[in-house]
Amino acid sequence: MNHWWFLFKLRHKAILSAIEAAEQRTSGEVRVFISHRKCPDPVTAAHEQFDLLNMRATQERNGILFFIAPRSRNFAIIGDEGIHAKCGDAFWSELAALMSAAFREGKLTQGLAQSIERAGTLLAEHFPRHESDRNELPNQIERG
Repeated sequence: MNHWWFLFKLRHKAILSAIEAAEQRTSGEVRVFISHRKCPDPVTAAHEQFDLLNMRATQERNGILFFIAPRSRNFAIIGDEGIHAKCGDAFWSELAALMSAAFREGKLTQGLAQSIERAGTLLAEHFPRHESDRNELPNQIERG
């Protein structure tokens, strides 16, 4: 799948709305990165991008990255150590299953938005939003 075609098909406002809605329920920080490269190992590429985006800078170490590599037709969803300590493997499996099912049907925006919304719900259980909470990372779709 062409990187540009994926970006064209993705409804950015819907994704940004999903990120904002998720972050209204949790102190967790959600980011999306779309790679223009082929990534045979999306998990390794996601970890590299996680560091480049400075996602370990959150106070509770609860950042989550949705990394998508359209040219390779794969993705990875990874999080910081705070999430790993409180959420089990089922957390990651559920999010990946939501995205995989929707992507197979060509529902790119819906799959990503649903997975982001579900992540917000699950993160809220372990990282509820506090009155003093502030947006620690920008809400935007990164690409490169």
